[in-house]
Amino acid sequence: MKVLIPAVMIGLTLARSGQAQGAEKLDTPGFHHVHLNSIDPDAAIDFYVRNFPSTSRSTWGGMPALKAGSVYLLFTKVSAPPPFIPQTAIWQFGWQVIDQRASLNRYRSGGARLLPLYTGDGDNFVYFSSDTWPGASGAGGGVGRTRTQIAEAKAQGVQPTRGPGFGFIADPDGATIEYVGDSPTERFSHVHLYEEDPFCAQLWYQKHLNARAGGRGPQVQHTEADCKVARGAEPSWPSTEKQGSYRIPQAGVAFADVVLTWNMNQGEAPPAPTRGHVVDHFALSVANLDAWVAKLRGENVHFLEQTYRVGDARAVMIEGPSREAIELVEVK
Repeated sequence: MKVLIPAVMIGLTLARSGQAQGAEKLDTPGFHHVHLNSIDPDAAIDFYVRNFPSTSRSTWGGMPALKAGSVYLLFTKVSAPPPFIPQTAIWQFGWQVIDQRASLNRYRSGGARLLPLYTGDGDNFVYFSSDTWPGASGAGGGVGRTRTQIAEAKAQGVQPTRGPGFGFIADPDGATIEYVGDSPTERFSHVHLYEEDPFCAQLWYQKHLNARAGGRGPQVQHTEADCKVARGAEPSWPSTEKQGSYRIPQAGVAFADVVLTWNMNQGEAPPAPTRGHVVDHFALSVANLDAWVAKLRGENVHFLEQTYRVGDARAVMIEGPSREAIELVEVK
C-alpha cells in the first residue's frame, strides 16, 4: 500500500494535468453568427442584401439567414417590434465596405435610415466621421475630439479629411449597423459592445474562450489586479449621441477575422441582458462542444441554456461579463 498510494496519486495528478492541457489546447472558436429578432425576417434580409452586395439570402439551422462570407445573420420572427432600450451590452455590428461614399449614396437612395453623427458643435451632425474634424491624440485613440480639442480645431482652421472613416445606419428593426471604409473587400468585420470594465471583459474572453487580443490601437495586456480602469473624464465627438461618447478605456478580442471591441459603458446603469432585444445574441463555432462544455463548467461560467439542437447542430448558451448571451454551436 505504501507503494500503491503514491502511484495512484501520481496517476490522478497526471490525469488531471492531461485534462487541463487538453482544455488549453482547444482551438479558439470561430465567429459564427449574430442572431436578431425581427417582425419581418424576409424584409430584413432584403434590406441587407440590397445594401451589402457581398451578402446573400440563405438559411441555417432551419432559420432564415443572411450569409456574409463565413458569418451569418440569423433571424427569429417576433410578433411585436423587438426592444433596443434599455441598452444591452451589444451596441452595434458592422461591415468594412469598399467605397464609403458609394455605400452612403446606396443607403440613401435605397431608403435606409441614416444615423447622424453629432459633431459636438451644437446640433450639427454629419453622416460620415471624416466629414467633421479629424480625431485628436488622446481622445479615444484618435477617433474623436473633446470639447477643448474641438475649440482648438476651430481656432486652427482644421479641415475634415473626407477620407476613410465610419458611419451608421439602422436596419428595419432598429439594429445599429456600422460601415467602415475604404477597404479592399466588403466583409462583416466586428461587433461593438459596452462593458463596465473593458479590460476585465477582455481577460474573461481570453481565459474562458481562448480569444486572442485584438482591436483598434495598441494592445495593452492587463491582469485581474489592474483591469478595472476608470472611465475617461470627457466624452468626445463625432458621436451617435448629442452628449458625445466615452471612448476611454477600450479593449477587444478577435475570433478569426471578426473583432469584438468593448467601449466603456456610457450610462450609469449596467447593461441589460441581451435576450429578447433586437440583437438577441451572437454565436461562436466550436469543433468539440462536449470539451468546451466541460471546460466552461469547470471554470464556473454561467450557462443560460444547456445542450440543445439548432437544426442538425448542437449548441449551448452562456452569459458573458456584461450579461451578453453567447451561443456556442458545434460545427464539424
